[in-house]
Amino acid sequence: MTTLADFEATSIDGHRVDLADHLGSVVLVVNTASKCGFTPQYQGLQELHEQFHDQGLVVMGFPCDQFMHQEPGSEAEIAEFCSVNFGVDFPMFSKIEVNGEGAHPLYRWLTGPHEGIPAEDIGWNFTKFLIGRDGTVRARYASDVEPAALIDPLAAALSDNA
Repeated sequence: MTTLADFEATSIDGHRVDLADHLGSVVLVVNTASKCGFTPQYQGLQELHEQFHDQGLVVMGFPCDQFMHQEPGSEAEIAEFCSVNFGVDFPMFSKIEVNGEGAHPLYRWLTGPHEGIPAEDIGWNFTKFLIGRDGTVRARYASDVEPAALIDPLAAALSDNA
């Protein structure tokens, strides 16, 4: 069975990251953009990171420019924007595609079928995937689901030692 541990990504500062390093953590994967109506969700994501990081939560931001060119900046510009405007210090990754032939392998897996979650392309920026400690997808949340609405599902996932 494929899990988060089967993937790697490039950090926003250009380093290879083996996502297997996060097996045992609860991970929230989000495709982000700096010029989107949902961009203020960075603040809520940072708040989740601060609230739950010590319990094993890792928030991962994957900038994407596939939706109306809402992430036009370079990795350095994106990192600065997130830090200056929202105090983001959770892991951010290099800009990727989330749909189509050029989709990052992680997103090809995330958008595939998972138990109770049908296969579906990403519809917009700030789609969120909750991944359990075992590296499997537990839930998918639409762009308009505010990070604060994830407190209970995150707490449940964090209390699950499986």
